[in-house]
Amino acid sequence: MQELPTCSAEEISEGLAALRSLQPAIIAIDGPAAAGKSTIGYQLAQKVNYLYFDTGIMYRAVTYAALARGLDLHDAAAIGALAQSIQIDITPTPPEEAHERLVNVLVDQVDVSAHLRTGEVDRNVSLVSAYPAVREALSQQQRRIAHHYGRGAAERPGIVMVGRDIGTVILPEAPLKVYMEATIAERARRRYCELRTKGKEVSVTQILEDLKQRDKLDSERAHSPLRPAADAVIIDTSDLSTEEVIDAILGIAQNRTQATTEDQEP
Repeated sequence: MQELPTCSAEEISEGLAALRSLQPAIIAIDGPAAAGKSTIGYQLAQKVNYLYFDTGIMYRAVTYAALARGLDLHDAAAIGALAQSIQIDITPTPPEEAHERLVNVLVDQVDVSAHLRTGEVDRNVSLVSAYPAVREALSQQQRRIAHHYGRGAAERPGIVMVGRDIGTVILPEAPLKVYMEATIAERARRRYCELRTKGKEVSVTQILEDLKQRDKLDSERAHSPLRPAADAVIIDTSDLSTEEVIDAILGIAQNRTQATTEDQEP
């Protein structure tokens, strides 16, 4: 694991400038559930005015759509056909609504955002996301969105993509790749606190078992398993605050920009 840089105020400013100058303007963040990807990705996107896109939400949308239609989630062909037939779009959430959700998700132009974090979806999303046909269908949509924003031709000048295979499969050309991890005990604690804050009655033991099962499915699936890209910076967020992780990413971006500039000097 790389030693993470610390940043002064000036270096943070330079790091932000470095992120805004990425070509294409894409930041890929991967890692297991509850490692901090969503929180870090969203706040980082806010700092550089990039679109925040948690690609995992698309798999949740397919899972919810399958449950709502009463489909057998173990029928890979049926779930794959569903994923190929629906259109999933995301829209930025206004700052005043960010406490409720980070993005809005539409399936065939119907907002399903409120249904994507239920226990039933949590328990089944890894099963659905492991089907090759589902991953291929959603990968095409993810690339379309990433390239649209990455070229700087959209409403936002760039995009922060968060998921499990962004740097390895979806966008291997992304100029900055980060892989976040944390101990499973810390991840379970975070998820417990998150759900309790939302008023849900949950068990830490059940959350821990759900995370273990999800990790197993994600890392052992045949199609695009969870793993860091060869050129990703790995950050263990277990004992780091949100600001510390963001500062580390800014420092990495600033250092890489500086190294590139020095390499280009005659």
